[in-house]
Amino acid sequence: MNLSVIHHIAIIVSDYEVSKDFYVNRLGFSIVRENYRPERDDWKLDLKVNGTTELEIFGVKNPPERVTRPEAAGLRHLAFYTDNIEETVKELKEKGIETEPVRTDEFSKKRFTFFSDPDGLPIELHE
Repeated sequence: MNLSVIHHIAIIVSDYEVSKDFYVNRLGFSIVRENYRPERDDWKLDLKVNGTTELEIFGVKNPPERVTRPEAAGLRHLAFYTDNIEETVKELKEKGIETEPVRTDEFSKKRFTFFSDPDGLPIELHE
């Protein structure tokens, strides 16, 4: 069995247009596909993360809220690699996105920080 690459990560958002703007215009992911699904009355937006991984955004009316941030069973957070955490934090701030202070992981000794998407989903930057 060869499970070496993540194909996609799917998240459900409460406001499709706000989240589309956040992930496309503020974080810079490009649109691969965007489809309205009338049978479900929702939107499905596929965004390109890299050559093999996509981020699926599902715009669903009235989804249940996250139980806690981030300590509920299931997805804890999304994490994206950056080769320059200071520059990425600066770019996020210029786009009105606040981050937590940059910290160093005690085990890997790598630097990281968090910010949140419009629904409060934690997103990590990892250097």
